[in-house]
Amino acid sequence: MANAVQQPEVGFDSGFQTEDARRQAASERAAHEREKQALNLQRENILSQRTSNPARRTALEAALAQIEGQISAMG
Repeated sequence: MANAVQQPEVGFDSGFQTEDARRQAASERAAHEREKQALNLQRENILSQRTSNPARRTALEAALAQIEGQISAMG
């Protein structure tokens, strides 16, 4: 017997989401933002490093390009 207080689960096609679906979406957004923030911190760290060693500079440029590619892929 259904409880009168319970809300029926509604599919995504009707425009409503269940509470679990909202929590999961919020959790995924938070994880995405944390990952993006971590990449931005790595980018700032690379940009702050100064070196006169050409091999080190090349490695930093490659790392920066990789991180910026990941950031742009995330949107």
